[in-house]
Amino acid sequence: MVNQIKELISLLNEASKAYYQQDSEIMSNQEYDRLYDELEELEKESGIILANSPTQRVGYTVLSNLKKIKHDSPILSLDKTKETGKLKSFLGEKTGILSWKLDGLTIVLTYANGALVQAITRGNGEIGEDVTHNAKVFANLPLQISFKGNLVLRGEGVISYSQFKRINEELSEEEAYKNPRNLCSGTVRQLNSEIAAKRRVRFFAFTLVKAEGAALSDSKAKNLDWLRSLGFDAVEHRLIRAETVEGEVEWFRSHIQNNDIASDGLVLTFDSIDYSESLGRTAKFPKDSIAFKWADEMAETTLREIEWNTSRTGLMNPIAIFDPVELEGSTVSRASVHNVSILRELKLGIGDKIKVYKANMIIPQIAENLTGSGTAIIPKQCFVCGGETEIRKQRDGEALYCTNPECSAQRIQRLTHFVSRDAMNMEGLSEETIKKFLEKGFIKQYPDIFLLQHHENEIKSMEG
Repeated sequence: MVNQIKELISLLNEASKAYYQQDSEIMSNQEYDRLYDELEELEKESGIILANSPTQRVGYTVLSNLKKIKHDSPILSLDKTKETGKLKSFLGEKTGILSWKLDGLTIVLTYANGALVQAITRGNGEIGEDVTHNAKVFANLPLQISFKGNLVLRGEGVISYSQFKRINEELSEEEAYKNPRNLCSGTVRQLNSEIAAKRRVRFFAFTLVKAEGAALSDSKAKNLDWLRSLGFDAVEHRLIRAETVEGEVEWFRSHIQNNDIASDGLVLTFDSIDYSESLGRTAKFPKDSIAFKWADEMAETTLREIEWNTSRTGLMNPIAIFDPVELEGSTVSRASVHNVSILRELKLGIGDKIKVYKANMIIPQIAENLTGSGTAIIPKQCFVCGGETEIRKQRDGEALYCTNPECSAQRIQRLTHFVSRDAMNMEGLSEETIKKFLEKGFIKQYPDIFLLQHHENEIKSMEG
């Protein structure tokens, strides 16, 4: 029934989006009304109402500050390893659960009489912040469930890579976030819940803490299945034994590239709740769980060039170009250095010996500069237009900007963003095409895009 509810919500929301935002119809009004009534009946029958259901019209909440709340029991960090052998010895003869270690914001939820009543961030493990107003607009979180006893569970609030990209494109360069984790943390802690709703934060349960009055299994995996039956999404997990550790770790490794949610490793925990509780904890870690971090494949190479790419706001991003190396099954020769502060911190210089890796096995990064010459020159002029540059303070350090508002690189990026899917959604106008049209003088500013018919004959004669 839960899956049926989710399918109806997805279908109805797609129909609403097409009708109200894209000026098109994917179903008739009669069909929409029939499916809406069917959803309402299923929600009444199951007692499950998800936050993104079209039957809900949740008003946004604005707070003046976030209340500090003490956790009933501390949320400890996990001991870590990069060796599968350590996972095998940790597990011994017991059955365990291996799952993604999601890279977001840990949140504790409390339900009473079937309704969500409180959501608290992990904070420092002892004291968190009350973010209930934002949790009520998470894209996939049940506002009401069929279980009426007191329920407490932990999970991770996350923002997907695809949403992260979409949101960053709408922000200025100064406001843009470095990774989905920082974006999620900043979003969940906003005082205005409208922001969390628009950014489509999702919640994945990973631990059932308490369910008063429920006849629960001793198996954590079965309890996650029970939470799923109440309408929660649970973190992807697999039951394992010591003899299957390597194979299961490899299964997760092979699925990283297709995973739209950031993870920074795996978590192994014993499946038995009674056994887990009998182990207790150290001052720092629980004894029933351990985190597995990917052993980053490193490669040593030589820095050959630092390329400065000018964005639509004038921000000049440094890109390290180095001798090609093989990492995680692909050839890598470029890595973003992010800003001037990191460039200086790494003490980069042409010819330096550097170590590179893929963060979370996906994004090329410089791990270490073995030479540390610090001879890299920060350009005084923009490489595209020759305009003067200046260093400005950013949230994450200092960054270099081209000060010329007429810089052609900025113009190309602004026009490319204007025609992109998330803006005017104009097909057939790629960055390369816009660059050609700029060079020909067909386009200078936004209005010129709508007058391209004046250059029809010339455009038709162009290559491609």
